[in-house]
Amino acid sequence: MTQTNGKRDYKHAYKLQKKTGETADQIERQKARRAYDKKGVDRAGKDIDHIKPLRAGGKSVAGNTRLRSKSANQSDNGK
Repeated sequence: MTQTNGKRDYKHAYKLQKKTGETADQIERQKARRAYDKKGVDRAGKDIDHIKPLRAGGKSVAGNTRLRSKSANQSDNGK
């Protein structure tokens, strides 16, 4: 973690994230996980499903995500 005067340097962290090759889909998935964690939702053993898939242009907004069992989510996505 990069810090300046005890505070996180978000601009530098974002640059590092871009450098490591994280894709836009990975960043969107992180946003969805953080949103559920912020709400205090226990997502243990569950997957966050995007109703409109990220690969089809969906975003990680509350109306496009839902919590599902891993088996149900992965069977719908061909895994």
